[in-house]
Amino acid sequence: MSAAPLGRSVAAQVLVELRLTARRGEHLLALAGIPAVVLLLFGSTSLVDVPGDAPVDYLLPGALALAVVAAGLVNLGIATAYERSYGVLRRLGASPLGRPGLLAAKMASILAVVAVQAIALVAVAWAALAWRPAEGASLAVLVATLVLGAITMTALGLLLAGTLRAEATLALANGLFILAVVIGGVVVPTTALPAALAVVADLLPFAALSGALRIALGTAPAEIEPFVVLAAWATLATILAAARFRWD
Repeated sequence: MSAAPLGRSVAAQVLVELRLTARRGEHLLALAGIPAVVLLLFGSTSLVDVPGDAPVDYLLPGALALAVVAAGLVNLGIATAYERSYGVLRRLGASPLGRPGLLAAKMASILAVVAVQAIALVAVAWAALAWRPAEGASLAVLVATLVLGAITMTALGLLLAGTLRAEATLALANGLFILAVVIGGVVVPTTALPAALAVVADLLPFAALSGALRIALGTAPAEIEPFVVLAAWATLATILAAARFRWD
């Protein structure tokens, strides 16, 4: 297949993936509802002791990180696992789209979803919580971090979907989502966790993504460690997913 028809096939599959995502009500709750609720609930109340004078400055990066986890790990992982279980993946992989084209379409659809999530959460923070970008915020770093986070969570989602049964992927993906909320630096800083748990949390991709997004938005000191941890997870998860993914 030539490059142009392949590109059109991938674009068509991206639209299919997005339509399917829009029809999954339970996934839309994780994609849009939970991150927004976390942002609004903890940003407008004193339920937790959030660092900084304006809680939204800490919570918006955490909500963005949670949205990326929901898109790549939960939504894509669970949907792909059931497509694999039903034999859909095998049939699509044998179509003119091909396996690389299908995976490219899934990745592109997640990037599109993350872009919409980010715009929506920033709009909510701006309108409801009077959030304004910090002086050190960088749009370029923010976009790069969201893309790196999306790649990481998509690779982890495909790793689960391609190696485990659909039911196991469903349980584990939801469990990891809860883990991200609890120790991922979304609401509670990892520094507030017990020392040993804080060390583990900082080495996981969830806290690394939250920390990197805070640096991108200028609400945390510039450090390289969160980006290194996130890049390491992206590389490792991609290699493992490519090596272990089974299509049926």
